[in-house]
Amino acid sequence: MVRVSNCIVGFVNTLLLLLGMIALSFGVYFVVHGSSHCQKVLTDPLLILGGFLVAVSLLGLIGSLCKNTIFMFLYLAVMFLLILGLIGFTVFVFLVTNHGAGKVFSDRDLIIKDRRTTDFSNWLQKHFVNDKNWNRIKSCLIDAKVCRSVRKDNNNGDINYKALVFFKNTLPTLQAGCCKPPSSCGFLQKNATFWEVPKSGAATKDPDCLTWNNNVMKLCYDCNSCKGGVLDNLRKEWRSLAIINVIVLIFVIFVYSVGCCARSNQKSNKKKYIRGFA
Repeated sequence: MVRVSNCIVGFVNTLLLLLGMIALSFGVYFVVHGSSHCQKVLTDPLLILGGFLVAVSLLGLIGSLCKNTIFMFLYLAVMFLLILGLIGFTVFVFLVTNHGAGKVFSDRDLIIKDRRTTDFSNWLQKHFVNDKNWNRIKSCLIDAKVCRSVRKDNNNGDINYKALVFFKNTLPTLQAGCCKPPSSCGFLQKNATFWEVPKSGAATKDPDCLTWNNNVMKLCYDCNSCKGGVLDNLRKEWRSLAIINVIVLIFVIFVYSVGCCARSNQKSNKKKYIRGFA
């Protein structure tokens, strides 16, 4: 049983060590070659994650393969804190992404997918669509050319916006919020990213109607609907991340249990060795 538990811990931590080294490699690559802000945003998380995985895996490998009870104790302590952290983060994600989950949208909202920041939790609004962070997110959207892909597809005849509305085959929420004026403005569409203001003016007093600009570098990137589209995407991604966290949590609990078994067996063998030597 000792060998089995130590082998499992050793195997798992060897994989973690490899993953950590890969993450560190990508982090260093982005430090050296990262040209855009979006690429540099990934640097710190990759370096922190890689460093953490390498440190934890080394503790586990030394503790299991060298049968060192001190390193195994430190390894289990870190794993226990990781379990608590995963539980807390998963609960937190479900709480901050649950706001508006039960909200009933009209048929028009479901067709056009106009989203507002008020549809989401205050925490998401405060940390992602404030002036400082939004300028960074906006630059990433422009770098990713999210609206250029719509314009390209539309010119190729793959997307017909009016047909999409009629047949309820909607644009993605992010593109619907950032690449066109809100549907309530009543602007006249000329092509995928060029809209004309009616002679009578905008149909509503929505501030986004004034924010819209046909310049491909501006469009509706500063609109509330664009921020709502980003938050909608973020909420979906975080929900997916929470589900992945649950799976990872189960795996970590399993490894922690095996590690506890290995440490218990190491202590038992050490006592037997001392008694036999005595």
